[in-house]
This record gives sequence, structure tokens and C-alpha cells, in this order.
Amino acid sequence: MLSIRNLRARLVQVDDLDLEAGDCIAVMGASGSGKSLMLRALADLDPAEEGEITLDGHERMSMTGPQWRRQVMYVGPESGWWEDRVGDHFEDPEAVTGVLRRLGFKADALTWPVSRLSTGERQRLAIARAFDRGPRVLLLDEPTGALDQAATALVEGVVHDFLMDGGIVILATHAKDQAARLGKRLLTMKQGRLSA
Repeated sequence: MLSIRNLRARLVQVDDLDLEAGDCIAVMGASGSGKSLMLRALADLDPAEEGEITLDGHERMSMTGPQWRRQVMYVGPESGWWEDRVGDHFEDPEAVTGVLRRLGFKADALTWPVSRLSTGERQRLAIARAFDRGPRVLLLDEPTGALDQAATALVEGVVHDFLMDGGIVILATHAKDQAARLGKRLLTMKQGRLSA
């Protein structure tokens, strides 16, 4: 279970939120309303001023940032790539070939230079990279914003399977149809405050 109590971070307020295994909450709101800031605070990428976040009873503050982020992983709309070759960004490239296939790639995508990737390919590969680290919670920030309908369906299929396996997802999206397909609950972010 992911539990959030009285979270206050830069321009963001989340009072009380619980997610069980298999839950997906879709968060909608205007650009600039605080969706990304909330996800970044939950992933401990931006500091929280106060509040408590726990995963299965373990407080975020009881772990180092990297330990927390292996379990509660943020996937932004634009991912960072620091090596020249795609496969160098994966801890266990052989373990992700199944996810790569389900996202529309052949195994040789790991040999590609990053410079050849389109924006949509980067977005799908960033999702595969997240699965490589075995997270319990995925914080997805507009995960299909740069994708066509077919690629969006592939990503949603992988996310659906993650939920069926007991994962937890918080999805920030502008797409109402996507929120309806994946989210068990729809919340709205307005001026940094999350509400039903």
C-alpha cells in the first residue's frame, strides 16, 4: 500500500491518499496545475516541506533517495539519456526483452544509438527502462503524450499488466479516455491541490 498524508511540497498539497496493490489513480488538470510537481515530490526528486509517504508501512524518510526511487519510480514526459547506446541504460538488458517486444521493439533496439531515437521511441524505451528496475509504484507523467494511437495502446497494455501483477500507478494525463481506461479513480489537480 502507498499512503500519503498531509504532503506539502513546492506549490503542491495532497491531504490524504491511499493506494492498494493493483490501483491506478488518474490525475487530470490544466497545464501548470501541479501534476508533475506532485509526482516528483512523491518520487523524492523534489523535496517535500512536510507530510508522510509510506510504502507497505516503510516511511520514505527511512530510506535513501535512490532506494526509494527504485520502488517508487517517476517516468517523465522527457527522459534523460546519458550513454550513447540504448542498452547501456539497462541494468539487465536480457530481462527486459519481453517488455521491449510488448512495447513494439525487437531485441536489437538495445544496440541502437540513442541519437537515432524518435521522441516516441524515447518515451516507450523510458517505460521499459523503468520496468528494468522492478518498481512497486510507477508515477507516469503524460506517458503517451508523444505517441500515436497504436503505440499508446502498447504502453497501456504494459501498464495494465503491471497493475494486474499488483503494481500501483499514479498517472498524470490530459486524455480523458486514457484516464477512463486505466484509472480506478479520477482525481483533479487544481492550483496545486488534489481533490476527487
